[in-house]
Formats: sequence, C-alpha cells, structure tokens
Amino acid sequence: MPEDADIAMKTRFAPSPTGHLHLGNLRTALFNALAARGQGGTFLLRIEDTDAERSRAEYTRDLMEDLRWLGLHWQEGPEADGTAGPYLQSQRGELYATYFRSLEERGLVYPCFCSDQSLRLARKAQMAAGQPPRYPGTCARLTPEEVQERLARGERPTLRFRVPRGRTVVFEDRVRGLQRFATDDIGDFIIRRSDGTPSFFFSNAVDDALMGVTLVLRGEDHIANTPRQLLLLEALGLTAPDYGHISLILDEDGGPLSKRSGALSLRQLHRQGYLPLALLNHLARLGHVYEDDGLMDLDTLAARFDTARLGRAPARHDAAQLDHWQRLAVAAAPDAALVAWLDPEAPVPAGQGGALVAAVRDNILFPADLNAWARRLFAPEPPLDEAQRGALREAGAAFFDAALAVLEEGPEAFPDFAKAVGRASGHKGKGLYMPLRLALTGVPHGPEMHRVWDLLGPERVRRRLEQARDLSAA
Repeated sequence: MPEDADIAMKTRFAPSPTGHLHLGNLRTALFNALAARGQGGTFLLRIEDTDAERSRAEYTRDLMEDLRWLGLHWQEGPEADGTAGPYLQSQRGELYATYFRSLEERGLVYPCFCSDQSLRLARKAQMAAGQPPRYPGTCARLTPEEVQERLARGERPTLRFRVPRGRTVVFEDRVRGLQRFATDDIGDFIIRRSDGTPSFFFSNAVDDALMGVTLVLRGEDHIANTPRQLLLLEALGLTAPDYGHISLILDEDGGPLSKRSGALSLRQLHRQGYLPLALLNHLARLGHVYEDDGLMDLDTLAARFDTARLGRAPARHDAAQLDHWQRLAVAAAPDAALVAWLDPEAPVPAGQGGALVAAVRDNILFPADLNAWARRLFAPEPPLDEAQRGALREAGAAFFDAALAVLEEGPEAFPDFAKAVGRASGHKGKGLYMPLRLALTGVPHGPEMHRVWDLLGPERVRRRLEQARDLSAA
C-alpha cells in the first residue's frame, strides 16, 4: 500500500499465544507501537491463536498484561475499541471460510494429500540438485475423480494456493528497499491445514487487509513470506499493507535471541526488577538509531522514531547496555516506585522506606539490591567478612572510643563528626573514613556517608560504633 497522507497510520502486533513475550517479539511490538504513536495513528493487537494445540488462553492474558505494564496500550483489539473484530483468530473461522470458497470457486487452490515424509524427501532431492526447495506440484494435477476417491478413503488434505508462473513480485520494503521475487522460485503453499484451520500465510495476510493495517514491521525472517502474501491478497482483491522487515536480535554469543527466550522472557526480567522505561529505551535502540543517547519517555521515543533509521544489520542484545538503561531509569524513578520494591520482611522501621531509598538509590539497580541495603543498615548488626573484621581490628579500640566520645558532643552532620574523630584519633584519609564506613554499613563502599548518617540516626550510630569497638578489642 503506497503511503498516503490521507490514510491514517495503523500498525499491529500479532503474537501467537504459545509462550511468554521475550525481547525479540517485544521489540517488534514496540517498533509497531512507536510507528503508530509517532504519527497519531492506531496500534492494533491481534491474537493469532489458530494453533489449537499450542495456544493457551493464559498466555494471551499474560501478554496483554505485559504490554500494559510497559505502557504499550493498543487502541484496537481485545478488550479495546474496534469494528474489525473479533481480534482472536480462533473466532474468525466463518470469515476465513468465505475467502477459501472464493479461491476454490475460481480454481486458484487445490487439495494436497502429500505426507510430511514425501515432502521432506522432495525438498532433500531439490537441495541436492542445487534447486530452491519448493513444493513440486504433485497434487496440482489430480483430476476431480482422483480427489473424490482419496477423500472417500478418509484422507484429509491441506489446501494449496496455485502460485502463478513466470511473474516477478516486486515491493518496496520500508527497511530493505526494493525487493524482487520470481514466482517460479515460490512453490504452491498451504493456506489451510488438514484440520481445517488457516495457515499463517492466509490468516495473517487476510486479517491485515480486513483490519485496515497500513504498515507491518516484522522480523527479517518473514521476508520470504511477503511475496506469497502479496500474491494471495491480489487473488482475493484485498489491499496489502506496506512491509518493513527489521533485523533480528542476536544474543551476546551471536546466536538468535529466541533460542534463549526462557532466560530473556519479559516476565523474568520484570521479576528481576527491570523497569519499563529501561526496557523500552534498550529495545528502541536495538536496530534503530536515535540521535539522543539520553533516557526518553515513550512519547519522546515515538516522536523521534523513523523507519528510515531502522538498520539492516543484526542488532546485538548486550546485558550491560540494558543495565545502563536500568541505572538511568532507577535514577529517574520517583521514590514511591522504588519503595514498592521493599520486601515486607525487610527490617525497615515504619515510615523510613522513602529515607532508605533516598540514601541508597545511587547504589541499587534491582529490588534485591535495595533489600540487601535494608538488611545491612537496619539489622541489629551489620554483616562483616573476615577481611572487614581485620580492618576494624587494625583501626583499634582507641579509634572507636574516640569516635564515641565525639558522638556524645552531638555533631549534626557526618562531615563534622568525621573531622572531629580525625582530630581526636590522629587518623586521616582512608585510615579515618574506611573504619567509620565499615562500622556503620559493614562494607567498604556504598552510599555517601552523610546520607547513611542521616538515615541511621544518633542511637543506631552509637550502637554500631560500640559493636565495632568491641570487635576491634577482641
């Protein structure tokens, strides 16, 4: 479909509910949502659940929940507005039957009784001969009598589309430019399975046309499907969308990301504590170039999204880069969003969750980090390993006696306290600050000490200095 200023942009995400969303199909959803949002168009959600054996209602529910959590709200689809529904393909069987009959009445399709084994053998022979693997047309020449005889024996055929010979299918890919496919290299393909359900080629293309989709952004692994679907839509007299085939995402080892989808499912990343803004900023840059390298909200990502900036080379997922965006998202998050990370069993005094977050937010990426700091700062005694205990013993009991004496004078701020301890003990630099940090936090690095000081309060500081003195004297 040529781009027309009078035609409103409509994109779609059309997942099969056979598992949870992973970063690969999530990025596809994001790019389509950004393309529509940036043009004031419509983002449509369609559930392609014609595979009854593998599709699960709980996966449909989960993927809609995940999209909403990320802020990728659809304007048309399940549980939303729209006049082109139903939006679950399993509920569109009668509509598909109408188009199957249209093709059958015009002789553009035929029943195929070939077994999977015979098809595998044919493909093997073609590849051995250096030919493109395609259906050899075995059943295309069956007479009506032969078809009826096989049906009478109880054989259940698929339905194949007759690909016209001697043509070239040409289309302008929004990512990869002009594409040409010779129909002589495309075998007649299945549009209806032997169980009567439509194949992907058929239902996916027909629904895009009937639902008014104007742009389809999908993985480059679908590019060979596009000429088949264009031929099918032409035969049905339906308008095709524009297509753009985006680069695949590779994992850190250079393999297809989907092979590791269990480790990279959105559900697992959500449980780890990755924030929506981190995931959106990371994924938006996997195969798309933004001039701004700062954290952007969804509206800004959409406003600056441009299909002309989609790359053709494979995009590589880098966990360290995702953590970079997580760090920026944590820094931008309101305190209340991070307080929600606290485990109910964490030993945080009532009303001090916000103060804890304010003190340690520069030192956390995930809920586990925040809860570790909660235990470290509010437990009766900070955990110490042997090296840290040795550092306290090296400072000596006299050092902590001096610190306790200074504390009795009531210093209001940590810098004043530390300077006075240095004068009283003769310690300075690392020899001054490291024992104090270990005594108060149990670790040699972490939040700025003035924040720790304010969070702990005089009484908790006193108890920890006493514990450090007792340990150093042991």
